[in-house]
Amino acid sequence: MTVDAHHHVWDLSVRDQDWITGPGLRPLRRNFGLADLEPEARAAGVDRTVLVQTVTVPEETPELLALAAAHDLVAGVVGWTDLTRPGIADELARLRELPGGSFLKGIRHQVQSEPDPEWLLRGDVRRGLAAVAEAGLVYDLVVLPHQLPACAEAAAALPRLTFVLDHLGKPPIASGEREPWTTHLRALAALPNTVAKLSGLVTEADPASWTTAGLRPYTDAALESFGPDRLMFGSDWPVCTLAATYAQVGQAARELTSGLGAAERAALYEGTASRVYDL
Repeated sequence: MTVDAHHHVWDLSVRDQDWITGPGLRPLRRNFGLADLEPEARAAGVDRTVLVQTVTVPEETPELLALAAAHDLVAGVVGWTDLTRPGIADELARLRELPGGSFLKGIRHQVQSEPDPEWLLRGDVRRGLAAVAEAGLVYDLVVLPHQLPACAEAAAALPRLTFVLDHLGKPPIASGEREPWTTHLRALAALPNTVAKLSGLVTEADPASWTTAGLRPYTDAALESFGPDRLMFGSDWPVCTLAATYAQVGQAARELTSGLGAAERAALYEGTASRVYDL
């Protein structure tokens, strides 16, 4: 059994994805639905997935919850809500009462787009994060490398909240640089309430010429820092299709983790995601 802990869907006739701009992202400017994903996921041996938000609008999360309720493939949803709103606890409770609300497992915000590198440390944000913890949910971090120190500080301040680092914090794979990303990653991993996803790496490399050898220093650093019990596989479909097919992403991950034992692979491909997201 395999869990894909990170993928998206969107329908441009329902809502624009305003982050899909420029020629490099043009291939993503079409609809991607579960009907497109399911045959590829099943062919790769994936039987459960986590569906992750893409835009910071309140209407999206209820839609994702309804999709989860209607499709066996989706076992959990990471949604979005405004962490800074005064009634955040009530809003989280409302979301869980919606159709499919039991599939809500976590919350995410596009911190990578926030100009303040310490956005996570703001008082209003911290109150929202505390409410996420109180609701029994986790918090996904989509950040850039320079924001990792704030992630560690937030995680240290909120030990009851599990922080899930998406895409390993987007390391600078295309340039081949490893510092200060590696040092920041290790500092985050030193906190017991943090886990990370082996996801989104092929698009942080050169999409046209990435290799597993080029990814290996970064995945090795993650394995050394977190260990397979605190790592999970994610495809980042359909964003990954800018650089690789669903099958190619899965094959690269298998190659990069081929040195793990059977129990370690089981953790990385199923156990960690099932535990962290309560699938």
